[in-house]
Amino acid sequence: MPDKVLQRGWLIPQGQSFNVGTTGAKVFSGPAQEEFGYTVQQFTNHQGKWLLVGSPWSGSPGNRKGDIYKCDITGPGSSCERLNLRNSVTISDVENINVNMSLGSMLTHLTHETFMTCGPLWAQRCGSHFFLPGVCVEVSSHFSSLHAFVPVRLNCGPVDLMIVLDGSDSIYPWQPVIAFLRKLLENLEIGPDKTQVSVMQYAVDTSFEFRFNSYGSKESMLAAVSNMDQKRGDRTNTFSAIRFASEYAFLPQSGGRPGASKVMVVVSDGESNDIVIRDQVIAACEKERITRFSIAVLGYYSRNNIDPKTLITEMESIASAPTERHYFHVAAEEALLEIAATLGDRIFNIEGTGKGEDFQMEFAQAGFSAHQTSKDVVMLGAVGAYGWSGTVVHQKGQNFDVLPEKAFENILDNKNHSAYLGYSVTSLRHGSTEYLVAGAPRANHTGLVVVYTVDSTGQASIRDTQRGTQIGSYFGSVLCPLDVNKDGVTDVLLVGAPMFMSEEKKERGKVYLFAVTDGILSDQGFLEGPSAVENARFGMAISAVPDLNLDGFSDVVVGAPLEDNSRGVVYVYFGDKTTVRLQHSQRIAGLKVDPGMQYFGRSLDGSGDLNGDTIPDISVGAYGKAVQLW
Repeated sequence: MPDKVLQRGWLIPQGQSFNVGTTGAKVFSGPAQEEFGYTVQQFTNHQGKWLLVGSPWSGSPGNRKGDIYKCDITGPGSSCERLNLRNSVTISDVENINVNMSLGSMLTHLTHETFMTCGPLWAQRCGSHFFLPGVCVEVSSHFSSLHAFVPVRLNCGPVDLMIVLDGSDSIYPWQPVIAFLRKLLENLEIGPDKTQVSVMQYAVDTSFEFRFNSYGSKESMLAAVSNMDQKRGDRTNTFSAIRFASEYAFLPQSGGRPGASKVMVVVSDGESNDIVIRDQVIAACEKERITRFSIAVLGYYSRNNIDPKTLITEMESIASAPTERHYFHVAAEEALLEIAATLGDRIFNIEGTGKGEDFQMEFAQAGFSAHQTSKDVVMLGAVGAYGWSGTVVHQKGQNFDVLPEKAFENILDNKNHSAYLGYSVTSLRHGSTEYLVAGAPRANHTGLVVVYTVDSTGQASIRDTQRGTQIGSYFGSVLCPLDVNKDGVTDVLLVGAPMFMSEEKKERGKVYLFAVTDGILSDQGFLEGPSAVENARFGMAISAVPDLNLDGFSDVVVGAPLEDNSRGVVYVYFGDKTTVRLQHSQRIAGLKVDPGMQYFGRSLDGSGDLNGDTIPDISVGAYGKAVQLW
């Protein structure tokens, strides 16, 4: 390598440091209330060179769809233009809303002249509820939406809800039962392609009050319920009623729909007279995949000073597992009204998605993070999947593969959920092999980084893991791979833990350095950064830079947006052979760029040369501002 290199027209001794300029910085301003500057990305197309700036709260309060601004890097002014992508996001074959979808919270390159942004809070309506699967938008070189797509499709399948009511003599008074039914029905989205309801009443025998196909509107159904008389009878044949309902209620001639989820609610105030058939009746319900809720009304027992233990045990045996989610009891008939809303919450994911289990992809927020691998696979983090354990969605072309919960459950050690796997995603290269990486900053409270591969059948195999060293540090929330010597092999992986606390109890932040050998990570220490006596959130953003000092090695910039009383600081670190020097070569204070700067370094991009001098340039996001440094 030569002893001197040409830098901006000057011969500089090899290895000597020089500064990223601040006096010639170009500062773009946007609406701070929209979180303008949350993300930044350099972009080049046939029209020129641009700085794309994410503004995920763009829109009115309560309707923050988010958007992207394009800022002219090389033009004479410092103006930015909104792309208005938020108005083009509709998915034609699903019922959806666009409120608070947060477009612009993620930006990533796809091809040379296209990019993608996602709105992880995009909501899809299922029944009477809204879920957050997330949406992504591919944007053309002309800054127009090519198409919007939902990485995780929810099957908002219809639900057939069968209500089985005890109408025996001991139920008293009857009117609270009617009020309970009305309130429950009022909270349901009833329709031929949504929820259908049928009601049976029993005592000695069982009969339909109405079937699934009896009424065409909620109003007519509510009128029928209001006029429903108590059946009466001196026996309580609960299990005969359940058997009758399971055999006849869901038939096509009764309005039952193929593929609809079968749900049964059983309400009774007394021990059954036919408990001998219980086991076979419940087994038949299980075989038919009928999800069962049971409600024990204890009014008769309270009025007559009788121990309700036997009734409670019986009604618990009717409920689907887990019992605590599917069983209720109330002190009297009047208290039924109080649990109508709670019952609706308990069947929340059944009514919308046809599942009687814990949340799967209903709150996936796919697109929370994104990365395109060298093999044209787009990795999309889905932090809310599986009860916020999180997962990763792999997209190639029109195909989307969602990694199942079992792929990572052993390493997440996620007894209390909320590991947030997919908070960050990236990949590592080793010759023709590519390893995929995902961060889970809340796994086991200390955070986790997972290196894995996926075979041709879609099965994931764990290659390596690294855990954080401090509870609450958010280790793994930021990932940055670096091929230092540019030989096509990833040399190091930098991992941010921006909430790492110093001994002075300040959120100093920490950036770990791991050497990479064929997908295996080995600890190489951590970057030296801000002082330990103030909050900094060092490592909240990390970006690879091709080569700032023209020594042939790739470099790194790291943001500390809370440092200097939240004005923010960006640090520059030089690459060296196959690693990164732990001591920074430059500290760029946001205050020196603009006296009104806040959160300078919250986002970074140093991927390209924007002014044509062959040296990469650094783009920095701040609160309400985006800065271009040369």
